[in-house]
Amino acid sequence: MARFSVDQAPSKYYKFAFCDGLEALSVNNHQTPFPAHFHPTFNITLVYAGTFNTQLTDKMVLAPSGNILITNPEEIHANPFPKDSSVSFFTFYISRSFLEYCNLGKPVVFRQNAIDDAASFTSLHLLSLKLVMGHDFLVLENELRITLSALAAKYGSEHPREPAGEHLLFREMLSDYDFEKFSLADAAKTFGIDKYKFIRLFKAQTGLTPNNYFIYRRIEKSKAMLAEGQDLLSIAIDLGFYDAAHYCNHFKKFTGVSPTGYTGG
Repeated sequence: MARFSVDQAPSKYYKFAFCDGLEALSVNNHQTPFPAHFHPTFNITLVYAGTFNTQLTDKMVLAPSGNILITNPEEIHANPFPKDSSVSFFTFYISRSFLEYCNLGKPVVFRQNAIDDAASFTSLHLLSLKLVMGHDFLVLENELRITLSALAAKYGSEHPREPAGEHLLFREMLSDYDFEKFSLADAAKTFGIDKYKFIRLFKAQTGLTPNNYFIYRRIEKSKAMLAEGQDLLSIAIDLGFYDAAHYCNHFKKFTGVSPTGYTGG
């Protein structure tokens, strides 16, 4: 497997207007575990240095440097890190609709999370370089379409797995609940059970603890507020965080970058 050096610049988040709103994240020497969470997108990650550990609901996936690490939309995962370890990586956040477009309009899911494929890694690596250097977007979109089409054909399936997120007992609650003002005691009372049983059932059916789930939902909502230009303190107060520092800490914990890093500020 060919190895690639990664730019040692600070971590940076990228947002683009093409490929149905493509986003990307470049991170160097990351050492902080990501808690259990999920994404609405496919996360396609190039591991440049270290080993990227991913805990899924049923297994641990290890992706060493030179591997491509993929999580599917709504796939619950956490990223633990052994003590004194770090990882450098580049992640493409690919929308479900764009990947279907790449796959000739057919839905796709990746059954293999860690992929050791030098040719695919090289293609994605070169695309990441072109992205950050601002190459022509029309050309890049076509090149990304070709690369993802080949990746889906080789490692994808047209039989989507059951989403790990909002379903079963808590589906109605999660669609209607004011997640900005979540109360564990009140939520448990709604179902007529104690809070400990509520936590067990919630995690069994969603893959996340209630606390992690609702913090994650608030972080996701804050991204739109950041894009509108709202200040950090206002966002923190509106979404139920103690203060701007509390909000920023959680944002970085779940995304790997600070709110200002996410917006490019």
